[in-house]
Amino acid sequence: MVGTVTAQPTAEPTAARLAAVALLAGRKLGGALLVIWGVVTFTFLVVRVVAPDPIGLLVPPGAGTEVRDAVRTELGLDGSIVSQYGIYLGHLARGDLGTSFGTNQPVSSDLLDRFPATLELAVPALIIGVVLGTGLGIVAALRRGRLADHAVRVVTVAALAMPPFWLGLMLLSLFFVSLGILPGPIGRLPAGVDPPPTVTGSYVLDALLAGDTQTAGLAAAQLVLPVAVLACGIFAPITRVARSGMVEALRSDYVRTATAYGFPHRRVLTAHALRNALLPVITMIANGVAFAFTGAVLVEGVFGWPGIGQYALVAVQQSDFPALQGFVLYAAVVYVVLYALVDLAYAAADPRTRS
Repeated sequence: MVGTVTAQPTAEPTAARLAAVALLAGRKLGGALLVIWGVVTFTFLVVRVVAPDPIGLLVPPGAGTEVRDAVRTELGLDGSIVSQYGIYLGHLARGDLGTSFGTNQPVSSDLLDRFPATLELAVPALIIGVVLGTGLGIVAALRRGRLADHAVRVVTVAALAMPPFWLGLMLLSLFFVSLGILPGPIGRLPAGVDPPPTVTGSYVLDALLAGDTQTAGLAAAQLVLPVAVLACGIFAPITRVARSGMVEALRSDYVRTATAYGFPHRRVLTAHALRNALLPVITMIANGVAFAFTGAVLVEGVFGWPGIGQYALVAVQQSDFPALQGFVLYAAVVYVVLYALVDLAYAAADPRTRS
């Protein structure tokens, strides 16, 4: 009697898949570290070659050579660029970003102290920009060639053409100087108003948690103009990409086939057209997040917003090498993490992109 041989499951395919995933993750991690190292190295060299000598900004004009040399030695700028670079990398490997020339505080502490202000500004701008940009892009595609489409395209082109700092100045001139209905560029709260007890880092939320609605209202009013400027810079490119992606999806064969089979129009739009149209929008959302958290330097400067962007602007003005290098490292990490998440989002939305 011949017995039946039952195939036993083998662990080799699973192990091979795990090895492939680990190899891919290792390559992405290695590429990310290489990008960050390149950005850090380039920034280190540029600020020392192009930026003004910080000693001239920190030492009084009448100070003698001995004083200038002593300050240069104290700041670690007395050695060659190669030796300074080696010391900087050594400190960076230990998580030490250096000490700011301007605040005399560790750069990491300065960035952490200012991050809640940037976060409070960025989150509402991102929510408004993403929702408005995606919605307007879809509406324009569905009304292609009609009045709504033309109106959205005009608004989008106008928003793209206006530099954020110029738009901020114009809004301040209109709503603060001329009309007087919104506060001026004085930071997160009006002068003389104490911040609420820190819980989340957001003045609006912390004031509401403390039951102080007056302070919450004042903090929210300070957010209106800078959030509007940031949201304008975020929604416009998202609108263009969402519209073009939706128009292309509506013309595709799979949408025509689904419509010919008699599927409900809403199902065709949501399950077929919208899913594929939003793939390129993912990248634009990542760009918007990066802009909100790292690229709003001039916006924070215009509105006197004490966030990381203003910290970087002051660092440029004062030739504060450690602060500037810390900001660039922070921005590089933000971009690397965001685009790694974009890769994952693409893979989740479209299995064809998985490697």
